Amino acid sequence: MRKKIMVGCLAAVLLLSGCGRETEKETLQTVEVEYTAPVMEDEKPEEPEVDLHPYDFTLAFAGDINLAENWNTMDYYRQQDNGIYDCIDPTLIQMMQEADLTCLNMEFCLSSVGSPMEGKAYTFRADPYRVQILNELSVDVVNLANNHVYDYGKDAFLDMLSLLKDFSIPYMGAGKDAREAEAPYYIELDGKKIAIVAATRAEKYILTPEATEDSPGVFRCYDRTRLLEVVQEADANADYVIAYIHWGTEYSEVLEEAQTEGARDLVKAGADVVLGAHPHCLQGAEYIDGVPVLYSLGNYWFNEKTLDSILVKLHFYGDDEEQHLDTILVPARQEDHYTRLLIDPEEIQKWNEHLIQMSPGAIQIDEEGRLKSTDMAE
Repeated sequence: MRKKIMVGCLAAVLLLSGCGRETEKETLQTVEVEYTAPVMEDEKPEEPEVDLHPYDFTLAFAGDINLAENWNTMDYYRQQDNGIYDCIDPTLIQMMQEADLTCLNMEFCLSSVGSPMEGKAYTFRADPYRVQILNELSVDVVNLANNHVYDYGKDAFLDMLSLLKDFSIPYMGAGKDAREAEAPYYIELDGKKIAIVAATRAEKYILTPEATEDSPGVFRCYDRTRLLEVVQEADANADYVIAYIHWGTEYSEVLEEAQTEGARDLVKAGADVVLGAHPHCLQGAEYIDGVPVLYSLGNYWFNEKTLDSILVKLHFYGDDEEQHLDTILVPARQEDHYTRLLIDPEEIQKWNEHLIQMSPGAIQIDEEGRLKSTDMAE
């Protein structure tokens, strides 16, 4: 810092005296000099803290759910005293409620209008007030990319879209036109932007219409070209991209080539997580270039069959220097119209072994339920 101080300056002054002698006289002048105050050891300034923008949030994903009035799940529901809490384990519901975002596959049309589509063996439609069940499950966004959302025709489909908007439940994978159907769902959590992309390629006999420039329907991906373009666009606009695809063979644990090849293409396009639905049963998992892939989440609450199920929790955490994703598998089982959390160690072990046996890649599941490839295992 710059300070003003008084300093002494010698100036030669000639003084005429009787003796003719020169004398020196000291004068004072004011000058500015650079001055740095000493810093004591215990007074050294602290190093400034670096803002690393930490983040920590969890997304929960479930598979197929069916609330259709003409289906056996709702026959069972209507007999229960505590509604959905007597249909899905309350602890599972609590996990859904505690997540920062919860998503599931809505395998039915939500409407009170329309007629069953001709040529379909099964058609599913829930009354609009069943949206209350989605609210009880703390569902934040629904996947509509499947083969049952159009079961009651165009009017019912458009009515469903309108109802979901009225109830403030976002959706992806279907829409009033291709632009809406293909659009990723975006959300920002702890300063990180997440995109969820949904599409379907699930019908042996294709009856559900594909959304076009001027007509409603679903986002189809039998040809993956447009899907991969959307994932690439989402990757450019978000920190994390999750692809949730309706694919595979119903009630088969054997993966289709379209699934395994599709997962690799999705990872190359920029997906950070790949999830699947439609087979109505749990399928295998693997890591592709460090990206977790779970090929089918199976039935979350769909019918009376005894089948392994799952709730997947994606735990994202870190800061600007380090980023982490824990894929946590919550083992469950659907049986006799009820989906329960597995808590018995022996049952959990068998569930884990079943998933590992089905998986195309070498995976492990640790004691906390975290999915890992053998390369990641400590």
